[in-house]
Amino acid sequence: MAEHVIVTSTTGSEAAARELASRVVDARLGACAQIVGPITSVYRWDGAIQTDREWRVEIKTTADRVAALTERIRELHGYDLPEVIATPIEGGSAAYLAWLTAETRDA
Repeated sequence: MAEHVIVTSTTGSEAAARELASRVVDARLGACAQIVGPITSVYRWDGAIQTDREWRVEIKTTADRVAALTERIRELHGYDLPEVIATPIEGGSAAYLAWLTAETRDA
């Protein structure tokens, strides 16, 4: 896996997205989180096609924080099975990526 990643999750409200973003950044599990939405999600759940309005939370972090971040998302999330997907960051501003790493370390 790349050294830096974007971890994506979705929530059922903007308030839940803001709370999730704030809590994981405060815990230094992510350097920054962006909230996108509302979006429309279409998925199969309990054998039926569902369509819901959601908010996507994109959390920038380091690969070594993904497991702890995933666990924290599960603890904080209101969904039975929250989406947690890690996408590698293959490149970018060296200064930004250094900041991202520093912000995910204990102060």
